Amino acid sequence: MINDDYNPDIASRFRGFLPVVVDVETGGFNAERDALLEIAAVTLRMDNSGHLHPAETHSCHVEPFPDANMDPKALAFTGIDPHHPFRDALPEREALRHISDPIRKAIKASDCNRAILVGHNAFFDLGFINAAVKRSGFKRNPFHPFSTFDTVSLSGLIYGQTVLAKAAAAAGIEWSNSEAHSAIYDAERTAELFCIMVNLWREHAPMPGLELAT
Repeated sequence: MINDDYNPDIASRFRGFLPVVVDVETGGFNAERDALLEIAAVTLRMDNSGHLHPAETHSCHVEPFPDANMDPKALAFTGIDPHHPFRDALPEREALRHISDPIRKAIKASDCNRAILVGHNAFFDLGFINAAVKRSGFKRNPFHPFSTFDTVSLSGLIYGQTVLAKAAAAAGIEWSNSEAHSAIYDAERTAELFCIMVNLWREHAPMPGLELAT
């Protein structure tokens, strides 16, 4: 269920786009060849003072597509066992639908036109999403096909840090190395980081035309 406090002012803040924070875990770095194994997405909401907050997290495990490559080093890094019997993984098309349906509801509730992907190295996450969309013939991708907000660039500008763990620490976010590198954990910490940075900008360098009700 979508929260009642999605504020339509978020649409004017981001040109009709709803920022949605995404993290994927994969079997390598090549979106065309390597398996997509986990997806997590965090929708964002804006309160009546114009500040962003994480809203809802949606996630799923993904079945490797036929003949997908899975680099043992990548699997060791993430700790994912693609063949674990209790993963409850979904085929790519179903996984994309599982993630996209609540995002589309959030877009409508926020009076936005489309989602824009927010990620730490956002090109990587969007590349795997786009490759899965193409492979599976999924027709209702809610994300802009190439525009993103990248928290690497933003945290490099604001905090002088580009590694997610170090940027989170600089922003005052607690970080657990033991929980990192799961799609849910990384997406939720990235969502916190993005909201903090956008809210910091609002407090210290408000832009003309962004004055919202207080």
